[in-house]
Amino acid sequence: MTINEYQRLAMVTSNKRLTQREMLENGVMGLCGEAGETIDIVKKHLFHGHELDVNRLKEELGDVAWYLAESCEALGLELEDVLSNNIEKLRRRYPEGFSSYRSVHREEK
Repeated sequence: MTINEYQRLAMVTSNKRLTQREMLENGVMGLCGEAGETIDIVKKHLFHGHELDVNRLKEELGDVAWYLAESCEALGLELEDVLSNNIEKLRRRYPEGFSSYRSVHREEK
């Protein structure tokens, strides 16, 4: 499956009654909620003695992907373009790979 196929298939399960604005709001709020669920799993592992539940993390990360796809859809963007743009930004920022120096002394463009 390609990234854009994922977006298309994921949107089959989106709420068709939402306006474009509501879809964006639902998407970005959903991203925050699902990110919170993923960090809660890691927090419980690190500080509460729980086993790291990789299967549950996998499900929550899938939910993050769904809400990312919905946010892109609401903006008329293809998920692949958003991800490609991010890689290009990272290549400019860290042409040799990550470095702490470049992270601290980066120039925003």
